[in-house]
Amino acid sequence: MTFRERFMRYEADFEEIFDLTDKWNFSDETCTLREYLGLNAEEEDIWISESDEALEAWMEKERKEQTS
Repeated sequence: MTFRERFMRYEADFEEIFDLTDKWNFSDETCTLREYLGLNAEEEDIWISESDEALEAWMEKERKEQTS
């Protein structure tokens, strides 16, 4: 299960993304970081072009909408 899937199910805190990014950086994974984390293209773009905080806010909003 990816970070995104666990986050959306309230099984992971956003802070975990940083540990997983470090883990991916030092791994032999052939997939992209986006694939590794399970992020979609829009989320990746927000993370790259804006900030960690912007991605967290976006994902929090999406998670709340899914559970409403």
